[in-house]
Formats: sequence, C-alpha cells, structure tokens
Amino acid sequence: MELMVVIGIMIIVAALIAPAFTSIKGAGDVTNAAYTIKGVLEQARTYAMANNTYTYVGLYEEAATATLPTNATPPYPGKGRIVLATVASIDGTTSCEDPAATTTNRIPLTPSKITQIGKLVRIENIHIADVGRPPSPTPSPWPDLSSLAGRPSYPYTNGSPSVDYQNRVSSDDTHSPYNQTLYPFSAQGYTFYKTLRFDPRGEVNINSTYTLRNQLEIGLWPARGDIVDTGTLNVVAIQVSGVGGNVKIYRR
Repeated sequence: MELMVVIGIMIIVAALIAPAFTSIKGAGDVTNAAYTIKGVLEQARTYAMANNTYTYVGLYEEAATATLPTNATPPYPGKGRIVLATVASIDGTTSCEDPAATTTNRIPLTPSKITQIGKLVRIENIHIADVGRPPSPTPSPWPDLSSLAGRPSYPYTNGSPSVDYQNRVSSDDTHSPYNQTLYPFSAQGYTFYKTLRFDPRGEVNINSTYTLRNQLEIGLWPARGDIVDTGTLNVVAIQVSGVGGNVKIYRR
C-alpha cells in the first residue's frame, strides 16, 4: 500500500512538472534558432563585404511535416520549420536583379548570375511572426536594453502604421503585394519570397523595395510540429540595423 502511495505521488509530481520542462525546451529551441539565424545573417554580411558583392538571405517557412521542398507564396501556409538560404551576386553588382521587376511583376534573380553560399539551413519547431512592439510609454523602471521590452521600437514606429510592417519579416504577413521581395530566388528546390540583401558596405535592406531601413526585425515563436505556441512567453526578436548590418537578439 505504501509503495502504491509513493508511486501515485511520483505520477502526480511528474504531471505537475512536465509543463515546466516543455517550457524550458521551448525556450531553448527559440534561443538556438535565434543564434542560428544570427549566424546566417552575419555570414552573409561578412561575405558581401569581403568579396565586394551583394548577398541575399532568403527565409521560407513550411509545415514541420513536409517531406519534400514546398514552394508556397507568402503568407506562408506551413508552420514549424524555417528554411534559410544565402546566395551572392557573381559579378559583384546588382545585375542579377531585373530592373523590370515590380511588386506586381516579380522577376527572380538571374540563376546564372548568382551562386549559393553554403547549404540550406533548416530549423525545426520555430515560427516566424511579429512579437509585438515594445511597451509604450516605456515602463518605469526602464527595462533592460537587451530585453524584449527594452529593445528599439523602430520596426514598429519608423514610418506610418500603413508601412511599418515592411520593417519586419513575418510568415503571416498578408500585406500583398508588399509582403514579398521584388526578386525571389531559388535554391535546392525552394523558392524564397522573403529576403534580406547585404551590400558591399554591410548595409542591409529588406523585402519588397530594398529601401534602406533604420532597423529590421524577425520575430520567433516556439512551435510543436505544425502548432504555434502563441500563449508562451518564450518569444525572441532579432533586430538588424540597416546601416551597420549589426545583428542583436532580444528576449524576455
């Protein structure tokens, strides 16, 4: 009888602490994903500056259950697996971009004028979406500047509300036709419609028009398979400064 009571208590305790372990795993997944994406962006910037060329980082999201490359246009219907690819202009110019491309007539980067840098990077159990602007007015005491609440608000306030979304990368973005790049590119079976471009000076531009932004943001949410954990506190924002191309991670 005593043994059964002990076993029963152990089962109850295990049931109570299981959510805590799930939360810890989710936090670890998001943090690891953030540093992986940060590494890809920094590699692209370094390559652009070292080789006096332009590099393009594509971000694509598909269902975690996908077994073959998918090629949906934004807003991406699949969730849970992030795929990244980096390509570079071979001749060091933007000649790989067709000047006839518009927001309603997207023309892919010319395949013969770009080269892929490294392999595809796949990140599981992650969803890319807005995590919300920092609190306004700023609370007192002032939050840690390295925290999610203390990060710069430029991606949400640097422009009118009607165009602020263009400062951010989100798989859920429905602002067609501006939720896609003018110049998608293909790599290893995937077509990337959301891109960041680094120039030879290390500056970074985003998505549809490639106009220089003050600060760009990529928000990350944990996912379990195809299901996004929207009720979690384990979210991360990656911000990239437009002029310097510096990448910084913010989390709660």
